[in-house]
Amino acid sequence: MTAYTYLLRCADGTLYCGWTNDLAARLAAHNSGKGAKYTRARRPVRLVYSEPHPTRGEAMRREAAIKRLSRAEKEALLAAQEARCPVP
Repeated sequence: MTAYTYLLRCADGTLYCGWTNDLAARLAAHNSGKGAKYTRARRPVRLVYSEPHPTRGEAMRREAAIKRLSRAEKEALLAAQEARCPVP
């Protein structure tokens, strides 16, 4: 089963990091107010980054690593992804 580490951009511009087995369902949960306490008051949220991992443990370890990054480092991660896969 594939697990994902993801970053959301909240309506107030902040970033939220998490992991899930189903990106679409998790994004819907965040936007419905059932996702996380942090995102509940910062809706709507947009998925801005995701990484697939073969196991839940790897996704959780990557989430922990991303959470330790500074905001500038997280923004650089997003910019690097945008450079590889520009969104129209």
